[in-house]
Amino acid sequence: MASVSGAGALARIRGLYPNLAPAEQKIADYVLDNPEDVIYATVTQLAERCGVGEATVIRFCQSAGFRGYQELKLSIARDLVSPLANINEEIAPDDTLAAITQKISISSLRAINETLKVLDLDSLDRTISLMLKAKKIQFCGVGASGLTALEAKYRFLRIGVWCEAYLDAHFAAMFAATLGSRDVVIGFSHTGSTKDTVHCLEVAKGAGAHTVCITNHPRSPITKVAEITLLTSSPETPLGSGAFRSKMAQLLILDVLFTGVAMRMQKSALQASEKTAKAVLDKLY
Repeated sequence: MASVSGAGALARIRGLYPNLAPAEQKIADYVLDNPEDVIYATVTQLAERCGVGEATVIRFCQSAGFRGYQELKLSIARDLVSPLANINEEIAPDDTLAAITQKISISSLRAINETLKVLDLDSLDRTISLMLKAKKIQFCGVGASGLTALEAKYRFLRIGVWCEAYLDAHFAAMFAATLGSRDVVIGFSHTGSTKDTVHCLEVAKGAGAHTVCITNHPRSPITKVAEITLLTSSPETPLGSGAFRSKMAQLLILDVLFTGVAMRMQKSALQASEKTAKAVLDKLY
């Protein structure tokens, strides 16, 4: 289960979404799409709007870690108010260098802390186990997420893990088509709606490979084709430091996966790391 202690209501629901029962997911969909309406709705009204019984609403609240519906509404209300206090976190044209530095630092730390609150440790452990058993691992992503995929390839190659990452969508799909039941594809997509990345996972799944996605949106298209979903919690905006925040959240999960795999490989990871380091040693002055 995701570790959501201390997270706001909306972050909790996003983190727990993959583990909710279908009826509870219907409520989660409505709450995430209409948080303002929920804080003014009675339990009966919410049940009617979601097409479920009142008892299901109460179970949903308890699944999200709340004692009841009123506590859920209060937490949602706090979520809706708290962003107002963080508006100044976005970079302004007249900001000093000191202000820019402080805002980026704060936003990066917030992305990491919020992601820690929604990370599902069981899903992380399952992913690490799949990677350890895999003959081949493919990382895929587009744009900024593509750079995360390349970073993943670089890190795992250093410890002797056979992996690949292609920024070209055609190459990515072709490689995915060659995978089998012992292989794993991990797709990075903040929105979860990047067609090329989703397609890569679809091709890999069709070939029998295991599929994992790292995304900020639990109801996005990529989660429908992923066997395991690892959630980040980092808002991204067209302007400001949003893209940087999403990258930090992805790198946090990558660090955990890399460290988890390396620690279980132990001696073989250390030996491979020494070999790969020696291979480029003469490239240094």
